[in-house]
Amino acid sequence: MNFSNSKIARNASWIIISKLLQSALSFVVGLLTARYLGPSNYGLINYAISVVTFVLPIVQLGFNNVLVHELTNSPEKEGELLGTSITLSFLSAVFCMIGVISFVVVTDGGNKEMVWVVAIYSINLILQVFDLLQYWFQAKLMSKYCSITSLVAYIAVTCYKVFLLITSKNVYWFVMSYAIDYFIIAVMLLVIYRKLGGQKLAVDIKLGKQLFSKSRHYIVPGLMVAIFSQTDKIMLNNMLGQTATGYYSAAVTVAMIPAFVYSAIIDSYRPVIFSNQSNQEWFEQSLRQLYSIVIYISLAQSVVMTVFAELIVGILYGAEFHEAVGALRIIVWFVTFSYFGSVRNIWMLAKDQQKYLWIINASGAALNVVLNILLIPVSGIIGAAIASLATQMFSNFVLSFIIAPLRENNKILLSSLNPKHLLSLLKKN
Repeated sequence: MNFSNSKIARNASWIIISKLLQSALSFVVGLLTARYLGPSNYGLINYAISVVTFVLPIVQLGFNNVLVHELTNSPEKEGELLGTSITLSFLSAVFCMIGVISFVVVTDGGNKEMVWVVAIYSINLILQVFDLLQYWFQAKLMSKYCSITSLVAYIAVTCYKVFLLITSKNVYWFVMSYAIDYFIIAVMLLVIYRKLGGQKLAVDIKLGKQLFSKSRHYIVPGLMVAIFSQTDKIMLNNMLGQTATGYYSAAVTVAMIPAFVYSAIIDSYRPVIFSNQSNQEWFEQSLRQLYSIVIYISLAQSVVMTVFAELIVGILYGAEFHEAVGALRIIVWFVTFSYFGSVRNIWMLAKDQQKYLWIINASGAALNVVLNILLIPVSGIIGAAIASLATQMFSNFVLSFIIAPLRENNKILLSSLNPKHLLSLLKKN
């Protein structure tokens, strides 16, 4: 497969170019915003993000994991598939929004600022429902439209944040920027979907039951992922306070700056792999290529960020966030293992092995909670970073050796470590 001349490359290129432009804007605005808010308010916003993220898998109902597969296999039902999944997710979002606000009132009711920040941020649960439309664009290999939409929304939000900085607004105004972002994206995706000839959205209860019978396997695993990806921030906030959460969140944010590159490549490979999964040799070779790209890009990133961690944090956040440097040098190494999981999930869906996801993610969640309880009191944010790295390694690599049916995937993963696969791909280009 010639990656540079294929639809995969063009699709990924649009995403990467768009995200590069966003990163350039983020470099300047993010620097000013984080310094303006300071570690405490920055930690407060990230605590709100963590609490809301906990229920996101319930809002999504697992549809985000199966829609590309379903749209690829049944394009004639795209209107019903999208309309039904959006409607069911919307209803779930309303209940989850009420639940999140109630939870914070009960646990942190004495902190009025925290309650309001979480309440404002939880609006995103409803707006994010329309993100399900992006899977139609992915299935059609037309992610350029999602990229353009995302870029337009980001530019608008950037202008909004600059206004807030100039006028010295409080933290509530900054939290609202997330809702503005998702609102613009939702409206634009709906308009472009219809302009490109997308079928009229409709609700089909019978189809919804069929779709949910496949997607439900991802809900509990998604919750488990939310636990071991967000527990550290919530426990840091409860044990050490908002400032520690701010330092740790800064480290995580820096480590995930290049995440769009991995997402662009994986999202572009996914529909092509599904459309040719009957050809076992081609299927395995495509996965091997995908693993190889992810592994070597992430390893290069980890080395660079480990060496220049202090400089990177200093430029992006300033001396006030110096405590984030040590955590960054550890956290950046879990990037490789976290994206192992994303590629593995493609293999699991193609092989109908989703039933093992709950074991993987439940084990990871349990390990993460235990490690955070043990390490945060002793080592603070460094302990939380170690817990996160250990959890990703265990969940996305070690467990696939322990669970026998998943060993086939790990064989593909290990064979992709041979640099000849990446070199052969580059030579074709």
